[in-house]
Amino acid sequence: MRKALVLGGTKFFGVHLVEALLEKGFEVTIATRGKTVDPFSTRVKRIACDRLNLVDNKERFENEKWDIIFDQICYSSQEAMDAIEVFKDKTDKYVFTSSKSVYDEGNGEVGYVEDDFIPKEYKIIQGPKEDFSYNEGKRLAEAVFFQNAPFPVVAVRFPIVIGLNDYTERLNFYIEKIASQGEIHLINPDACMDFISEEEAGQFLAWIGLSDFTGPVNATSEGKVKLSELISIIEDKTKATAIISSAPSDNNVSPYNIAKTWLISNERAKSLGYKFRDLNEYMPLLIEDTLKKIR
Repeated sequence: MRKALVLGGTKFFGVHLVEALLEKGFEVTIATRGKTVDPFSTRVKRIACDRLNLVDNKERFENEKWDIIFDQICYSSQEAMDAIEVFKDKTDKYVFTSSKSVYDEGNGEVGYVEDDFIPKEYKIIQGPKEDFSYNEGKRLAEAVFFQNAPFPVVAVRFPIVIGLNDYTERLNFYIEKIASQGEIHLINPDACMDFISEEEAGQFLAWIGLSDFTGPVNATSEGKVKLSELISIIEDKTKATAIISSAPSDNNVSPYNIAKTWLISNERAKSLGYKFRDLNEYMPLLIEDTLKKIR
């Protein structure tokens, strides 16, 4: 039986990753702090481990080897170096959940391709996640893995992941504000964004892990949406009119508030054979379901 270790994986799209691996017949071990109740019951093995103290917990991974390790919770160069030290002889492939944030915000309608950020050429600065922005932490983690890891690595660059189980509640912000006639600050309503659903994010991680591919890969749903279009969909579902402001305040700053269109290309993933869902088909349904959940 093939074996997979998932660092993280007990909430949001990590749950869908674990479910996909179980469906494919993997023996799955999840390594977390053990503070979040997971839905897997006896279907998985568990290792209690703090990701920030991975090296100190090295003995918990002794006498084990996994076909694939999925790292959902790496945010800095130090955490990547720790992972290499602990897992250097314990896996045939390492799938790191990275981010679209490795690219600078705003590049027009074309969409960033993977070669717009080359981690093998990026200067490594050592440090914990507190020393860096989220964007820089992900860049440095990729750089460490691709320059130093003795095992094959995939870095999956996701845009914002959306779904009913999104604990960040970023989409909820817009739905709740519009439904309650609260004010929303938008810098540029015509700026476009891309997304991926929590289900597809988890399924893609499992799929790319089982493929022969190594290297960076973007993973995003087909299509894009203007912020103004997102607002219009929510207005339709809530039967309310949004109040948009060009001036920020303590109460109206919105989480998807970008100044320029910010997209990534999924052509590499599609060339490998993956078929993505259409954002414009599932987003209205997600907004409907979210509205039911929060009302």
